[in-house]
This record gives sequence, C-alpha cells and structure tokens, in this order.
Amino acid sequence: MSDNRFHPLRLLQAFLRPIDPVLMLILAALFGYAFVLMSSASPERLDSQMTHMAVAVGVMWFAAWLPSQRLLSLALPLYLAGVVLLVGVALFGEVSKGAQRWLDIGVTRIQPSELMKIAMPLMLAWFFQQREGRIGWREFIFAGLLLAVPVGLIVKQPDLGTSLLVAAAGFYVIFFAGLTWKLIVPVAVVGIVGIGSIVAFGDTLCQPGVEWVGMRDYQKHRVCTLLDPTQDPLGKGFHIIQSTIAIGSGGLMGKGWMDGTQTHLSFLPERHTDFIFAVLAEEFGLFGALVLLVIYLALFARGFLIAARAPTLGTRLLAGAVTMIFFTYAFVNMGMVSGILPVVGVPLPFISYGGTALVTLSLGVGILMSVHRSRLVNKT
Repeated sequence: MSDNRFHPLRLLQAFLRPIDPVLMLILAALFGYAFVLMSSASPERLDSQMTHMAVAVGVMWFAAWLPSQRLLSLALPLYLAGVVLLVGVALFGEVSKGAQRWLDIGVTRIQPSELMKIAMPLMLAWFFQQREGRIGWREFIFAGLLLAVPVGLIVKQPDLGTSLLVAAAGFYVIFFAGLTWKLIVPVAVVGIVGIGSIVAFGDTLCQPGVEWVGMRDYQKHRVCTLLDPTQDPLGKGFHIIQSTIAIGSGGLMGKGWMDGTQTHLSFLPERHTDFIFAVLAEEFGLFGALVLLVIYLALFARGFLIAARAPTLGTRLLAGAVTMIFFTYAFVNMGMVSGILPVVGVPLPFISYGGTALVTLSLGVGILMSVHRSRLVNKT
C-alpha cells in the first residue's frame, strides 16, 4: 500500500505553500535585473552571486514557512544576541580600514550589525504587541532606549550607513505604533534647519579646522564632497563625479548592454556593489531605470497591502517596517549614486553584489510572506 504523503506532487505543493506568488514574481524580476547587470559590471563574480541568490532564497523560504507569531517570539533572543555581539565587536573586534565592525568567531568572521537590521524591527514589533492597548509615552521612551543601544554601538564602530538603516528600521516600527506628530515635527524642523544651514554656509563650514559637533572628520568630508565634489575630483569627489557622468551619458535608452564606457573603461568605481545603479542608467538609460523603479514600487505596494491586512498589531508593525526598510535601501542608494545624498555605503536592494545584504533583505521578503500566510490561516 503506497503512502500518498510522499507523492512528488504533494511534496512540491508543500514546498510552495509558504510562497506568496506575487512577492516571488517581484523577487525573480529583481534577480533577473541583478543577473543582467552583474554579467556586464563584473562577470567574474557572477557564479558567486548566483550562490548568494540560492542561499537567499533558502533563507526566504524558511522565514516564510515559520508562523509569524513564532518569528515574533524569536525577537528578544535575537535582539539580546545582537547587542552582546556588538559589545563583543567593541571589545574584541577586528580593525580594518579604520573601522571595527567584524568579529572573528573561529570558523568565520561575522558582522553583527547586519543582524540588527531585522532583529531591531522584530524586537520593537514584539514589544508593542505585548503592550497592545496600554501604549503610552512610557512605551515610546522605552522603545527609543531599545533602539538607541544598538545604534550607538554601531555608530561607535564607526558605520554610518548601517547605523542609519538600523535606526530607520526601528523608527518605522515606533512611528507605525502611533508616535505622535507633536514629537516628530520638531525633530524634522531641526533637521531641515540643520541641512539648510550646511547648504547655505557650506563654504565656511567645510574649511579645514572647522569641527562639526557629533560627526567625525570623514563624515564631514562626505557631506562637503556632496556639496561640491569638484573640490577633490581625483580623490573624495571621484565616485560621485564618475557616477553622475555615467547616469547622464545613458540618455533615454542607454548605450546598450555591455557597451557602457564609464563601466568598461573602469572609470566607475564600485560598479558591481554600491554604484551598480549607475551601470544600469548608463547601459539601459532612463527607460531601464524607470522599469526598475516600477518593480520596486510593486514590492512596496505588496508589502504595505500585506501590512494592512495583517491579523495582529505585531505583524502589522513588522510588515510595515520591513517594507519601509526596502524603501530606505533603494532611496538612499539611488540618492547617493545620483549625487543628492552623501555616499554612505548602502547597496541597491537585491541588485548589488554581496551575500550579507542580499540574505538580510530576502529574510525580510520571507517575513512578509509569513505575515501574509498567517492572515490566510486565520481566515480559514
């Protein structure tokens, strides 16, 4: 007597059950873009990136398979482990290029700050879910402290890009939990006044010897380079100048696949990682960039729809924050490559070469799928 439970079709159905077809289709489109661009920008890394993609899909599937409440139950252990590892980095971490970001655990090196990109929104979503119906100013202050600890440790490394992403991930959860505009508006006004002052008095503030409160010299130089990259065209301004040349030279339809001169004459630095959007704009033009934007917009729309339909407060906060993380990655990367934001080392989501960010972002997609599946389970 045969056992139908092990029929290949049933196994395939069981494998596909956690997968949301819409998100999977969007992810496949982004991976397709990554494959085409990597084939041009750095074909010798294509095999390695394909391996990263396979691992990322596996992680996504596992997260999608786990019930969303089980994911939230892992929040506290993941958060505590991340903070302990960040303290370990501060005490025993390896120093490379002036930054102390890595921890050698014997078999490999790990970057604990990457863990916090997902652990932080998980922790805060879990916290607010535990306090549902009793959320007041005390809860927002405690949530701010939970956010400040890992962000402070990452800033100390220093790693401005990752600290901004972790801070943004936590802030989104706090905002969606009901943070009042009375607290947000004053902070936003201070930020706008500060940015306006830097732009208005940049010539004076960027002079040597002028120290900026709360910022290191290299961070000051990044902002000053953004204001006027021609001050050091072969040094600090080289990345932005070459990137904007590549984007502008692409025109409406681009120069064609593998015909980008900035890319293939090696003028464009970091063309396979942080500046791969410039490769896209040069070879596929404005049209290719707009198609990518449409795919990202589809990802954001699907994420917010899942968040709006999520069955519990914790899953709504988590899905909304994960979606905003995707938006932040894309906005900051395109902004810095286009010369409207400082260069802070944020990859283009699902496109740039590298395994850590790809796996982290794919884990986020898996979380969205898990939240979506939990709604379907509740309906039945």
